[in-house]
Amino acid sequence: MDIKHMIYFMEIVKTGSMTKASENLYISQPTISKLLRDLEADLGVELFDRHKRNMILTDAGRAFYDQAKEIVRLYKNLPMEMDNLLGVKRGHIKIGIPPIMNVTFFMQILGEFHDCYPNITFQLVENGSKRIEEGIENDEMDVGITVLPTETERFHHFFILEEQLKLVVPRGHALSGRERVDLAELKEEPFLLFNEDFVLNDRIIESCKIAGFNPQISGESSQWSFIEQMIVANLGISILPTSIIAMLKEDVESIAIEHPSISWQLAIIWKKNSYTTFVTKEWLKFTKEKLIFEQGIKGE
Repeated sequence: MDIKHMIYFMEIVKTGSMTKASENLYISQPTISKLLRDLEADLGVELFDRHKRNMILTDAGRAFYDQAKEIVRLYKNLPMEMDNLLGVKRGHIKIGIPPIMNVTFFMQILGEFHDCYPNITFQLVENGSKRIEEGIENDEMDVGITVLPTETERFHHFFILEEQLKLVVPRGHALSGRERVDLAELKEEPFLLFNEDFVLNDRIIESCKIAGFNPQISGESSQWSFIEQMIVANLGISILPTSIIAMLKEDVESIAIEHPSISWQLAIIWKKNSYTTFVTKEWLKFTKEKLIFEQGIKGE
């Protein structure tokens, strides 16, 4: 067995077909079929259930796939890791970011890191916390920003910030001019929320239930700017983090929420029980130190 067997096997799993896998790998189907038979002979187990129409993994196949995926990832990262050990320090980081936070300070840290490591490139993937966690779990992202609590058995994390959430209404709304509002007063209001990929959606709905009602959801979006436009168009009200509210235009108003108040905590997460590249470790260390330093200054 060699790395080629694992790569071919993973392609069969990915495509669900030896025909498609052979096309993607530019080899003949008889060749890939023989490689699969050889691999099963080496392991002494069947990796696919051949009694079914599609290529379905057996229990042994699923266990081997998990191990093969990690081995192939390490193999592909090996040249970059050797460069890092020799002091070249180059690579690529995929970072999941929710489009629901003010990223100004985060981008400043990213810029400072790039100044120190100009050969490291970035890909920023915008998505809700749930999709970011899935992406990290499936090795589609290296790290991400998500809402706490997260699943500590699957992810390492460190805290970034905590913010209060406030009610946002259009100017001229019946609640305009109020400094505070009880959440129960919003029972009859149409809500504009982020879509189901966002933990914030769950947090707001749960808080409304605690206040004694199920919110009437009139619209959803994955972008805070669209929610702002819907508010201005009198399509409903929303509940947003204070850092986002600071970026809104003057034709909306924000009001503090009580009974219960609503807040969220953000954290950077990365996968547990998995190899973390040198580049990702360096970025995590750098970012954590910068955040600790900044929070220390604010606390003085």
